[in-house]
Amino acid sequence: MVLIYRADDWYRLLTHAYVCAYVAIKEYAMATNLSIDNQLLQEALMVSGLKTKKDTVNLALKEFVSRRKQQEIIELFGKLDPDPDYDYKKGRES
Repeated sequence: MVLIYRADDWYRLLTHAYVCAYVAIKEYAMATNLSIDNQLLQEALMVSGLKTKKDTVNLALKEFVSRRKQQEIIELFGKLDPDPDYDYKKGRES
């Protein structure tokens, strides 16, 4: 089974990967004013065990992004042809 991807699909995936790599390498902060549900934020503070709202919001954003990336990878299952030269048994030896 051969799947044909449009160029813009690959561009979107590569752009997403580049942005994620850039954000992972460069840690930066951006001053932002947000209207956040205070009760939800307090619950997140308690559940996370973190001491500051900033740390709680940053953790929540990281977890959100991580889940979305996982969903994108899961959506690719079954869409890419396996590598016929890949030796899975060799990988178990290491």
